[in-house]
Amino acid sequence: MAGAHWYPAYVGLGSNLQGPARQLENSFELLDAIPDTRLILRSSLYRSAPFGGIEQPDFVNAVAALLTRLSAMELLAELQGIERARGRAQGGVRWGPRVLDLDLLVYSSQEIDDPRLSVPHPGIAERNFVLLPLAEVAPDLTVPGLGRVASIAVNFSEPGISLIA
Repeated sequence: MAGAHWYPAYVGLGSNLQGPARQLENSFELLDAIPDTRLILRSSLYRSAPFGGIEQPDFVNAVAALLTRLSAMELLAELQGIERARGRAQGGVRWGPRVLDLDLLVYSSQEIDDPRLSVPHPGIAERNFVLLPLAEVAPDLTVPGLGRVASIAVNFSEPGISLIA
């Protein structure tokens, strides 16, 4: 059940199937339609090489900045519902191709270690396909346990990532 307070949340979006740029554009609208949640900012779209060594098409990635009254777990359930509605099956290949991937990256200043959800998202500091769009919408955001986004992104370079829109 939604609370009285609004919490900032940052969601990573990724797709490499069925018109990835279109998938992300549609997903921004779906994120804004989540009950008790508002899309505040959205990053540009970035093309990146696949992560994890599986042969597949390049990804298109972005980040959405939200304000929500939902708890982190409630928001996660909404994100997973959007993924399922867009054709994502549970139990797919790790780091494999997908129509849509929505990851809760940061939720307020909370650190969550639950079998269903880890926040901040694990690996955030090693992935510029997350950090670059996150730095675009929230460069001064402090990621719990890691520091300021702009500082993390500057200290890491990854070949194969480019701004597309």
